Amino acid sequence: MNDTSITAEPGERFTLTVDQNASTREYWYLVDPEPDSSVLVSRGRHRASDSGDEPAPGAGGRLTFTFEAKGKGTTRFTLLHCTFTTCQGNNSTLPPATTGPSATPTTGAATPSQAPERITYTVTVG
Repeated sequence: MNDTSITAEPGERFTLTVDQNASTREYWYLVDPEPDSSVLVSRGRHRASDSGDEPAPGAGGRLTFTFEAKGKGTTRFTLLHCTFTTCQGNNSTLPPATTGPSATPTTGAATPSQAPERITYTVTVG
C-alpha cells in the first residue's frame, strides 16, 4: 500500500505525479471534498507526454498536481482515477459521472460495475 500521508511547512509547494494515458480514456481528477483552503491550496496540474514535446497518438504520459501549504493544520484531498470502464463521459478537464455497484440486483451472467479508484491523501502542515 502506498503512503498517503504528506507533511509540509507553511509556504512549501509539493507535487504528486501519476501515470495517465488520455488515448485510452484514462484520467485523474482532484475531486470533492477539496482540501481546507486555510491549510492547503491546489496550484494546478501539468501534463507531460512520454513521447516528448510533441504528443504522439497512443503515447502515455504523466499528470502532475501541484499544491501549496498555507497554514498550520491537517486536511485531506482526494484524487479520482477514471478509466474507460469506470467513468462515463470522462475527458481531460471535467470529472465525469461515475459508475458503481448497482443498487438493484441483476439476473443472469452480468458482471458487476467497477468503481473508479479514489486515493485520499492526508496533509499535515506544521
